Amino acid sequence: MDSSSFVRSHGSVVIAYALAAPLVVAAALHVAGSSVTPTTAALVLVLVVVAAASTGIRAAGVLAALSAGAWFDYFLTRPYESFKVTDPDDIQAAVLLLLVGIAVSELALWGRRQQARSSRRAGYLAGVLGAADLVAVRAPELAEAVCRQIVEVLGIDACRFEPDARGGSTTLTHDGSVVQRGHDVDVARHGLPTDDVIALDAGHGRFLLTSSTRVVRPTIEQRRVAVLLADQVRAALSEGSSRSSR
Repeated sequence: MDSSSFVRSHGSVVIAYALAAPLVVAAALHVAGSSVTPTTAALVLVLVVVAAASTGIRAAGVLAALSAGAWFDYFLTRPYESFKVTDPDDIQAAVLLLLVGIAVSELALWGRRQQARSSRRAGYLAGVLGAADLVAVRAPELAEAVCRQIVEVLGIDACRFEPDARGGSTTLTHDGSVVQRGHDVDVARHGLPTDDVIALDAGHGRFLLTSSTRVVRPTIEQRRVAVLLADQVRAALSEGSSRSSR
């Protein structure tokens, strides 16, 4: 299990850390007494907040920052062991701890989204290359294999291939748009239609895509990958048709 999977599956542990770690660290710094300056203590607490925020769980970063700010005031600013704040510098330090937590959380979330996007693109490429390999060896299970890849790419329920069939009332066009009864579907907002099968043309046949049990919103990139996969079948069927006519 990688670190991101661990964080996702142990979110409650991360939240508990975000709340408890600043308390433990601030108390330890308080015990250390005058040997630790408020500036040093604030920097140490920043590290604790960053550790929580870097998990990519927004709530963990914010809670750690709030906890750090509260316990910084309680243990490390005068009057000690009180939440009363009299020094404007201490107020600024607490506010900065909160801002650091939010900023690092957002940066971590952005980084994880970029990583996930890169992983999806690598998966799409692997799927297209896998279909291309099947075309190269003219495997009879090409359409079935492409159907499986389309289901995975789009996140839909099912896909089946109908040879020698074209069109439909709802279609996934070559540019990745979805048209239902002559009208463009806003997939990003409404998702793929759940009340009709979606036809994806493959030249000498069509793929029928079903998304009836839940609303899915594949990106334009995902839809174009599905079209590209269908084009692999189109190329194989065209080649086979031209050979049989010779």
